[in-house]
Amino acid sequence: MVKRDTSLPDLSGQRVLITGATGGLGQGISRRFAAAGARVAVHYRSSKAAALTLVEELREAGGEAEAVHADLSVPGSAEKLVALAVKKLGGLDGLVNNAGIQPLATLSEMTRAEWDAVFATNLGAVFELSQAAAAVMGEGDAARDPSSNRWITHVASIEASRPAAAHGHYAAAKAGLVMHARAAALELGEWGIRVNTVSPGLIDRPGLETEWAEGVESWRAHAPLGRMGTPEDIGNACVLLASAGASFITGQDLPVDGGMLVTPGW
Repeated sequence: MVKRDTSLPDLSGQRVLITGATGGLGQGISRRFAAAGARVAVHYRSSKAAALTLVEELREAGGEAEAVHADLSVPGSAEKLVALAVKKLGGLDGLVNNAGIQPLATLSEMTRAEWDAVFATNLGAVFELSQAAAAVMGEGDAARDPSSNRWITHVASIEASRPAAAHGHYAAAKAGLVMHARAAALELGEWGIRVNTVSPGLIDRPGLETEWAEGVESWRAHAPLGRMGTPEDIGNACVLLASAGASFITGQDLPVDGGMLVTPGW
């Protein structure tokens, strides 16, 4: 269950859209924002039941949450999703671009359709969502108030700089996310909108140790902190970047990987 966590920055009053909120990572991010006092719109594509269950959980714990649906692979859906979130939340202060896919395919066997599908969801939809959200956040003089806190955070990956085999399309798209955030930070700063990325390392999920025992073992052996991450670890980082304490941070990438990027390899 989720309850107000006083160890987190206070995000009371913030209205936040979280995409891909029904997956393990998205649920962890949603719970941490709710625990920080934010009102959250949890986006889902196909898992309506999971979205409604998450909303009920957050509400029962005293949080404010709404479920919003969109298939981000459909042209024009991003703008409609942002409009729906604004309607349900009464405005928009922040966006977490978490929705994405991670299929496996070697570059030698990958089809153009497989490459395009990853880029459409993991990068193209983020461009459209960020554009639509920024248009809302940048409306009116109040949005340009230096004291306002408007932000966009992309969930990228440490694979943006350290790719894994059969992840060529995924790694390239995540690298694009990091650069998109920097470009957006450059242009949206005049509107007072901050844009950053959070780059997770290996995140634990049910069944992972069984499905990829050798990878988990190698990760634990090489990561300086000696463990995998949790969805809540990523949520905490996103909350940090959404807080007033990060008001002078934009265009940056925050790895949340237990120190893996400082190692020679794993």
